[in-house]
Amino acid sequence: MIEIKPIQSGFVADIDGVDVSHLTEDEFEQIYAAWLHYGVLRIREQRIDETQLQSFSARFGPLEEAPFGRLSEADKAKIKNRYVTQLSNILVDGKPIGGLGNAEANWHSDMTYVETPPPASVLLGVEIPPSGGDTYFADQCAAYDALPQALRERVDHIAIKHDAAHNSVGELRRGYKPFDIPIDAPGAIHPAVLTHEETGRKALYLGRREWAFVAGQKPSTSEELLDELWQYAALPNYTWRQQWQPHDLIIWDNRRVLHRRDDFDANARRLMKRCQVLARQDSA
Repeated sequence: MIEIKPIQSGFVADIDGVDVSHLTEDEFEQIYAAWLHYGVLRIREQRIDETQLQSFSARFGPLEEAPFGRLSEADKAKIKNRYVTQLSNILVDGKPIGGLGNAEANWHSDMTYVETPPPASVLLGVEIPPSGGDTYFADQCAAYDALPQALRERVDHIAIKHDAAHNSVGELRRGYKPFDIPIDAPGAIHPAVLTHEETGRKALYLGRREWAFVAGQKPSTSEELLDELWQYAALPNYTWRQQWQPHDLIIWDNRRVLHRRDDFDANARRLMKRCQVLARQDSA
């Protein structure tokens, strides 16, 4: 039988007793409800291939094609599975088989630089280094609740531009030109406080600190306000560390959590496979 074991009160839970490649509808509904409640779920010992990962992820909603930047259609056609992204530092014939390498990834939400970011992210650990490469999650509902009243009232009425030009390890994405100040960053503008369309809860929605800009503010005012907000984004009591084991599967609610990754030895091998779930048509 499926077991839901909270790791922190109201935030993060283990799901035991399931094989995600053979879920009944009732079991999936329990997982989906737990995902909404806890924000982050971990399911261990999921020995699944890319097709099974894709099928499980698609139960949360339609899948985003893997973000290949501005690759040509010809290059995209060479990808074996266009809905599963490889995150890896492994080299084959001198070329990386995935993105993000071994560098530290800063706190961020996935793809908030687009107009309708993916609500769910599903990440499978395949090869895990002996140390490093841990992933951390921060509860943004708790972060919003922790804001002083005056700051909360202020942030309720601002919007933030989320930089599209850089990835979570700070690298300039293919096809983008460098710029010097955040006001020049390309990207989507979102309210700084998100009201979750399925739970009704409010959460900080900051995306990523680097190159962010508060719309309509002077650069100095924007920087000061963002620095103040980020003091609450990852408070120790509201964060959780995932120390990966092979075949761990993590599902998180991109509308509610930030995540980041530790760096690790470049000579160690790390391979993760990820699916991004698009907003359903009726909730976009």
